[in-house]
Amino acid sequence: MSRSGQGPKQRLKTAKGRKVSSTRWLERQLNDPYVKRAKAEGYRSRAAYKLLELDEKFGLLKGLKAVVDLGIAPGGWSQVVRRRSPQAAVAGIDLLPTDPIDGVAILQMDFMDDEAPARLREALGVEHADLVMSDMAANTVGHPQTDHLRTMALVEAGMEFATEVLRPGGAYVAKVLAGGADNNLVAALKRHFTTVKHAKPPASRKDSSEWYVIAQGFKGTPPSSGE
Repeated sequence: MSRSGQGPKQRLKTAKGRKVSSTRWLERQLNDPYVKRAKAEGYRSRAAYKLLELDEKFGLLKGLKAVVDLGIAPGGWSQVVRRRSPQAAVAGIDLLPTDPIDGVAILQMDFMDDEAPARLREALGVEHADLVMSDMAANTVGHPQTDHLRTMALVEAGMEFATEVLRPGGAYVAKVLAGGADNNLVAALKRHFTTVKHAKPPASRKDSSEWYVIAQGFKGTPPSSGE
């Protein structure tokens, strides 16, 4: 991956009223090669390169016809999908507002809302998806165990949705925290998918606790048993 544009590091003077941590964050953004590259290549966030790197390793974006983007804001992942598979139907959801993306149906609502799965399927406009991707993370409260549990609840909800909407052979990709998906979730994913792996793409900052779980080869929804 190109690391062009690596000039002298820029430093910010700590302005009155700005926390030291905020100044550090701004300095990191100014000096981040992925942030610079995203601006140059028209992506809304550096997160676009996480998906591109995961695709390079796992071949997630080949021949897509329908994709669901959970936690779409600000839209970098859906931008990647539209550039790689411009013919694909894409539907996304987020609590935060997301500027329109050509060819993407965007819902501003909580994915944990009971109505969200049906609304997403309606927005997608086709019966089955090839890929469900989730960059969702729960708002942190500063208590590591609580933050982990809240994020894992989103990952599990995403998995349940994926098993309802994916076509056989489809894939589910989701952000998890340090340590990856727990044993129960991995076991559940292995029941539904032929391969389940963890990865930390290079675009994921080294000091970040995020990893991704990649479940591929959806086995299909088992037939419901009769009463």
